[in-house]
Amino acid sequence: MSTGLAAMGPGASGTGVSTATVPRSALGPGVSLHAYDIAVLVVYFVFVIGVGVWSSIRATRGTIGGYFLAGRSMSWWPIGASLMSSNVGSGLFIGLAGTGAAGGLAVGGFEWNATWLLLALGWIFVPVYIAAGVVTMPQYLKKRFGGQRIQVYMSVLSLILYIFTKISTDIFSGALFIQMALGWNLYLSTVILLVVTAVYTITGFQEVGWYPGLEQRYRQAIPNVTVPNTTCHLPKPDAFHMLRDPVSGDIPWPGLIFGLTVLATWCWCTDQVIVQRSLSAKSLSHAKGGSVLGGYLKILPMFFIVMPGMISRALYPDEVGCVDPDICQRICGARVGCSNIAYPKLVMALMPVGLRGLMIAVIMAALMSSLTSIFNSSSTLFAIDVWQRFRRQATEQELMVVGRVFVVFLVVISILWVPIIQISNSGQLFDYIQSVTSYLAPPITALFLLAIFCKRVTEPGAFWGLIFGLVVGLLRMILEFSYPAPACGEADPRPAVLKDFHYLYFALLLCGLTAIVIVTVSLCTTPIPEEKLARLTWWTRHCPPSELEKEVQESTAGTADMPSGEGPTGAGGTENPRHGQEQPAAPRRSWGQLLWGWLCGLSRAPEQALSPAEKAALEQKLTSIEEEPLWRSVCNVNAILLLAVNIFLWGYFA
Repeated sequence: MSTGLAAMGPGASGTGVSTATVPRSALGPGVSLHAYDIAVLVVYFVFVIGVGVWSSIRATRGTIGGYFLAGRSMSWWPIGASLMSSNVGSGLFIGLAGTGAAGGLAVGGFEWNATWLLLALGWIFVPVYIAAGVVTMPQYLKKRFGGQRIQVYMSVLSLILYIFTKISTDIFSGALFIQMALGWNLYLSTVILLVVTAVYTITGFQEVGWYPGLEQRYRQAIPNVTVPNTTCHLPKPDAFHMLRDPVSGDIPWPGLIFGLTVLATWCWCTDQVIVQRSLSAKSLSHAKGGSVLGGYLKILPMFFIVMPGMISRALYPDEVGCVDPDICQRICGARVGCSNIAYPKLVMALMPVGLRGLMIAVIMAALMSSLTSIFNSSSTLFAIDVWQRFRRQATEQELMVVGRVFVVFLVVISILWVPIIQISNSGQLFDYIQSVTSYLAPPITALFLLAIFCKRVTEPGAFWGLIFGLVVGLLRMILEFSYPAPACGEADPRPAVLKDFHYLYFALLLCGLTAIVIVTVSLCTTPIPEEKLARLTWWTRHCPPSELEKEVQESTAGTADMPSGEGPTGAGGTENPRHGQEQPAAPRRSWGQLLWGWLCGLSRAPEQALSPAEKAALEQKLTSIEEEPLWRSVCNVNAILLLAVNIFLWGYFA
């Protein structure tokens, strides 16, 4: 053992403990921001605030469609960029780099798997959602199955997932970055984070000798202080393989391919945060083009985040690779490990003055992008799918205000959850995110797949399948938080269902069991009449809407997408016969009322109802899934090229 350790790198000994002291840099950030870095930060955020104010004044924010779906006028390239930015928050930088530092390349498979599901979003799911004429995913389920309970269940569960896996993790990771950069307390950093929040990457390949040098130095990245008679300080022997042992691997290959697909289907095809970007497309072809661009962009995190995390472990094994619980506690505040600091440590140690400030600004921009996407989608879900259940006569202004107030509530709850994240899943943020998702998301994946592809599924089957899946998932989640992973050298008291049954396997099992319950209960109940499924499944997406469907449609984005006084085709559309009538003058308002109205996106113009003809024309436009043959072919060819690139990368690194 001692010979092997000596060969692996400096600081290892036969007993597993070196007499060397821990470097001073391991006990704190060690690098501070220069005045030039701070100047870059200030200039950047002044620019961001200026663009934000300009966009707020210019954009149509006073309607549900204008605020929540950008008026359904987005082109393919901002959709693709938004799909990427909505998923790439500071949590991805901290989490991916940290897990890469701890375990190697395999975590990059989470990003490359997303390519397939992004194409499924554009080619399978979005056509059904557009044809159904929905704004939110719970709204789709209500149209598909009827009733209220599934819609409310989905809205509440989605909000819970946002709190535990999105908002709180983004806040934690952004705060950790600030803590490493400035040496501030984690919770002080969190407060700063809520005022100004960061995306891009730095590689240290030159520092380690490019990829061959990374392989050598990563395998030698052993901390000077280790725990006796353990191997947790050793880099994993399969760190440079993506497909790992199905039993002993930290990310087993069947789970990475099949179990991860269950989670990715929820994230990319049914999650409001992501789907809302595609629903804002001006046409189905633009939605598909956005999916293709997003798929290409998802190739990059392996090289710009995962590998830099491994580089950080190779360069700073005493900090990033620490295993002694007491030392880890002093370095990052978590006894179970400090792999989460891999990315900020690399940035703060390698970046020159000025660029370091720019890098922090970029990281903060990622956080801002991710959080604003989540806040926007969360407020959409709560205002439209929950609040309107209790306030059926709520005006658009009321919904806009309620949505913004709800965001404040989300932030408070998420901050309170940060300490749990800090100690979960061996201190690996990305594993925490994926494990919680594995316990709560698979029933949603099963339901949406069956709702779109199986016309026989009924409301009772869907509801009781969701309840069954939620109960089973919560049991596993409660066990996970009741028995946290032990620190290096400590006994593992966790039951076998936790330590021997990987969360990706659990996700696959839970999805299958939920599907069985949904189908079984559905077969025991009366099927939904065929005419009520028009434009709500893959097989009926081209059908004209039934008369009953036309009568019961409510609060679709169509009636709210138009600015006041504008026809269905914009300024050049059919003239509204009421335009010639004299409109009552708007009452004068104080400066305080004007500021409140601007912050909440409330329009000063009096509301005008659309005529039946205008409603019909607008609804037909917004629910059309027709494509021009040329652009349909262009999208198909690019999708095939993207899949070819993806398959090559999987094969090369497998």
